Parts: sequence; structure tokens; C-alpha cells
Amino acid sequence: MLIEGIVEVTFTKLSGESRTMPCTLKPSIIPPARAQDAASQKKVRGLNEAVMVAWCTDRSEWRSFRIDNVISVNL
Repeated sequence: MLIEGIVEVTFTKLSGESRTMPCTLKPSIIPPARAQDAASQKKVRGLNEAVMVAWCTDRSEWRSFRIDNVISVNL
């Protein structure tokens, strides 16, 4: 769904607070990688399949959430 467009994901943050985040992985929406971005550097964190990383459209930043903490997903 994230590759197709913007999705509103509601999840519980690690602090216990609820957050609704409009996010996407659609290539035409996310910005191109830049050399100064941490994710573009060689030193990248290992893949954690329990965590989803997506482009947050209301903050224009990469954000992540734990998949087990997802409450709802709205297209």
C-alpha cells in the first residue's frame, strides 16, 4: 500500500502515545537520496523486519514505526 500512494497509519509510539502518520514509499513522492543523508552512507543500520521505515508526508522526514504497534491503516 505504501508503494502505491499515501497511507495514514495509526500506531502506538514507544512512549505509549498514539500517532496517526500520513506516509508513503511511492518513488514519485519521496525525495531522491543525497550523499549527506544518513541512509545514503555506508554505515547503515541492519534491517529490522519488525520496523517499517517510510517517508512521513506531514513532516517531510523519514520516520519509522513498529509493525506490531499498528492500530489501523487507512488509504
